Amino acid sequence: MLTLDAVAAPVADLLPQLIALRRDLHAHPELAFEERRTAGVVAQALRLLGLEVHEGLGGTGVVGTLRCGGGTRSVGLRADMDALPMVELGRAPHTSRTPGVHHGCGHDGHTSMLIGAARQLARTRRFDGTVHFIFQPAEEGKGGARAMIEDGLFERFPCDTVYALHNWPDLPLGQAQTRAGPIMAAADRFDVVLRGRGGHAAQPHHTPDVLLAASQLVAQLHTIVSRRIDPGESAVLSVTRIEGGHSHNVLPAEVKITGTVRSFDAQTQDRIEAALRATVDGVALASGTEGEVLYVRYYPSTINTAAEAALALEAAASIGLQADMAPRAAFTSEDFAFMLKQRPGAYLWLGQGRVDPGPDGEHALHHPCYDFNDDALPLGVRWFCEVVERALAPVPLASLPFQSSLSA
Repeated sequence: MLTLDAVAAPVADLLPQLIALRRDLHAHPELAFEERRTAGVVAQALRLLGLEVHEGLGGTGVVGTLRCGGGTRSVGLRADMDALPMVELGRAPHTSRTPGVHHGCGHDGHTSMLIGAARQLARTRRFDGTVHFIFQPAEEGKGGARAMIEDGLFERFPCDTVYALHNWPDLPLGQAQTRAGPIMAAADRFDVVLRGRGGHAAQPHHTPDVLLAASQLVAQLHTIVSRRIDPGESAVLSVTRIEGGHSHNVLPAEVKITGTVRSFDAQTQDRIEAALRATVDGVALASGTEGEVLYVRYYPSTINTAAEAALALEAAASIGLQADMAPRAAFTSEDFAFMLKQRPGAYLWLGQGRVDPGPDGEHALHHPCYDFNDDALPLGVRWFCEVVERALAPVPLASLPFQSSLSA
């Protein structure tokens, strides 16, 4: 296997600029559909390369187009741009300067890698066809991919296939994984409200106890997957928030319960939602309360097509990464799923785990001290470029169908 230095060598001259760009984006994070500064930086970088640039798709999305040769095939490469609504606790010089906003998932790195790929492909042009560089807003739960699609993404920028990657701290730097079929889970959110009348805590017999009902409900909800879903299926249900009550001596009139469901199969989704609604109705009936359920399926499962997943792994292996089939899908979700519902494609996990974690240690995605590993930048650039050069490889003349120039 090639060394990491050899993998990075073709883009080594771009690396200092990419690191500076990535750290600038990290220091100036922006939330979903507010990525105006980031989008401006992206658009300017693409224009300097001579690409066709279109802004404002899906709100703050940017698409840059690069053509080479006379081929009619096309590939879309996607990077997400938004940050998370959380306080950063890291100690790097490029720590967030925006209170309460943090690039805790590495989208600053994804954006920088795709800009680097645009620079490299614009320079080498070893492909025949069209590349659309898709810089997407609002991946973190707000459906920016869906917004771009509804805004005409694939009508305006036709793509035969689409590809994306995500940095993966669980994998060591120099490794990559993906798989055909589901790679990331569908994500659902549920909000339950239990209502009573409220009353004095010393007189519980005068009012339905919504807190007690909520406690029973939480316990029952956590049995749905283990007792209502086939053990051969994979699913997770987690209650993540309970709100209710303001005083030690008052029984509240209302309690709110929020949580998430993750699954990979639409029928499993249906069974979990139906069981959740039935459980709420049962607890409400037994406790004398009223129950209301809001259930939102906000991201579908991210499903790779087989041929494109194979190409993604072949591209990773060809640039010297240890490329393996992912043993299982992850329960985290990804709105690249909307693009994969529209076009064939694949989503890759790119390892970025550090050999030397440094003084702050190694931090998982969405951790307040998380920071993207800049050593992964050239690996992502090379992978994007290799995907394009494989997907849009010039067709040898010998393989073209013969057409006689003689008239009948």
